Amino acid sequence: MRNYVASRPRRRRTIPRSTPASSTSIPKSNRRSCAHKNACQFAAGRVKIAALVLGAAVIVGGAVSMVYGYGSHSWRFRIESSDDLEIAGSENVTRRQIMDVMGGDIGRNIFFVPLDQRKHQLEEIPWVESANVMRLLPNRLRVTIQERTPVAFVQLGPKIALIDAHGVVMDMPATAAKHYSFPVIVGMGEQEPLSTRAPRMKTFTELTRELDADGSHVSQDLSEVDLNDPDDVKITVNDPQGDVLIHLGSSNFADRYKIYKGHVQEWRQQFQHLDSVDLRYDRQVIVNPDAAREAPASSTTTMVPKHPAAVKKR
Repeated sequence: MRNYVASRPRRRRTIPRSTPASSTSIPKSNRRSCAHKNACQFAAGRVKIAALVLGAAVIVGGAVSMVYGYGSHSWRFRIESSDDLEIAGSENVTRRQIMDVMGGDIGRNIFFVPLDQRKHQLEEIPWVESANVMRLLPNRLRVTIQERTPVAFVQLGPKIALIDAHGVVMDMPATAAKHYSFPVIVGMGEQEPLSTRAPRMKTFTELTRELDADGSHVSQDLSEVDLNDPDDVKITVNDPQGDVLIHLGSSNFADRYKIYKGHVQEWRQQFQHLDSVDLRYDRQVIVNPDAAREAPASSTTTMVPKHPAAVKKR
């Protein structure tokens, strides 16, 4: 007979499923405490940064205040005399003119000198085209002058002065450092504003540029330029046989002057006196028109074709 032993029933082992970390339940009280802790740490960090910035600002502010106090009160930065003023670029502007502007700063702290204001004051001197004022520590100033370039003499009433291409009038320099050789511009008034002189000088610049365009330097032969009438620019030419007044109109200056040069000897043979020539008209030349206006009873004005085959008297 076989003996049978009853076997124990096998137990099933159950393995708990892993729960995702995201689904792990954290008590609400713990979650609130963590959030509060993070917020406190973030706030503490910001407070530390603000404290550092504030401390740095206080240190920098104190240093700046000390430097400012030293710079504004120390004798080292005081302009003691005119020897502390360095001037460069002035040839026709006198030191006295510059000291009239800068002299008030002697004895002043160098940091309190208004550089822009002094620059504008210096540029009001007629000879000064531009100026620059800068500090040289500890107690010196440097003034750099760019002077105007004269292009002609100008007659203003009984006075003869110099004038630049922009119409700014300058007195003759006290010391003749340079010898100027320019034509004299007439037809300008003493009280004319710069707004009137500037366009006239633009005409003068155009005239000289056209006359000298071929390199012949014709403008050096001019003794006077009359700019009173913008529609009739008149030039007086130096000539060994006598100066001649030429009417050039308002344009084509070089072409009209070439007509004069090409026929001047011919006209001198035809006329006893050659005082003036009017070249404003396209198909004719009027010889001695100004003499005719001054003495109409004894007029010798003659109409001459630009390529004359014959001469007709009026």
